[in-house]
Amino acid sequence: MDRKKITIFISLTLLISWTAAGLYYLSGLEWGTPFSLVFAIIYMFFPLLCTIIVQKFIYKQPVMKTYGVDTNINKWLLVAWGLPVLITFATIGVSFLLPGVSYSSEMTGLTEYLGDFITEDMMDEVPFSPAVMFWLMLLQGIIAGPTINAIAAFGEELGWRGFLLKETASAGFWKSATFIGFIWGIWQAPLILMGHNYPGFEVAGVFMMTLWCILLSPMFSYITIKANSVIAAAILHGSLNAVAGLAIMPLTGSTPLLTGVMGLAGFLVLAVINLVIFFFGKPEELMQREIFS
Repeated sequence: MDRKKITIFISLTLLISWTAAGLYYLSGLEWGTPFSLVFAIIYMFFPLLCTIIVQKFIYKQPVMKTYGVDTNINKWLLVAWGLPVLITFATIGVSFLLPGVSYSSEMTGLTEYLGDFITEDMMDEVPFSPAVMFWLMLLQGIIAGPTINAIAAFGEELGWRGFLLKETASAGFWKSATFIGFIWGIWQAPLILMGHNYPGFEVAGVFMMTLWCILLSPMFSYITIKANSVIAAAILHGSLNAVAGLAIMPLTGSTPLLTGVMGLAGFLVLAVINLVIFFFGKPEELMQREIFS
């Protein structure tokens, strides 16, 4: 493990990313606008940029082959594509067990959760019934996840499940995944403080997002290693981003800290997945081989 190399990458990534977020905040632009969406997408490519700077220009070593940019198709790419849908529906089921949460046939969860961004008037203008809209959004997410969303997600994943996974592999699976998840979470802190993902709970949202990333990281690392490709992580990330919002749509009484994939309900689902990996996945054995060999 090259600690100096890892430190340079993390320091550079946080410096560039947090500086860009600070400039956005100082500009006075509000979060929740189309421009903020564009900025969030640009933000996702900073880990990729820093991977290239560190690996290619500082260490003079190849990037793509070293960090698992392999387009060979295997079953784990399909797992990465389909698993977010299962997580979304499992999260909906767990959410119903929480106090004050119930089913909404009108699919009011989005307006309750994102009232500043998606209003009831906007929902009324949709020419479909709420139930039909749910399934259409699911279909759209299934298509967008491994395509356009995965391209944006690759900007992050070359850094997290490419560079950091490769460089921290010698620490063992769980230590590596926890460390990557922590860095992944705090990297997003400026966006969360501006209202991203946890609107109305910005400060608590930073802690929630960091914990969520730590819980999510083992699954990402495991699928990346099994696929022997960071492309799997990009598909998983892109697909999860595409369908995660559906986990709050059929709910009433939804709140960012309790329901949804990034709330308590989602945490419980991820905890179960981590237990499955721990008891049945033999992750430490996987880390004994060379990553992306």
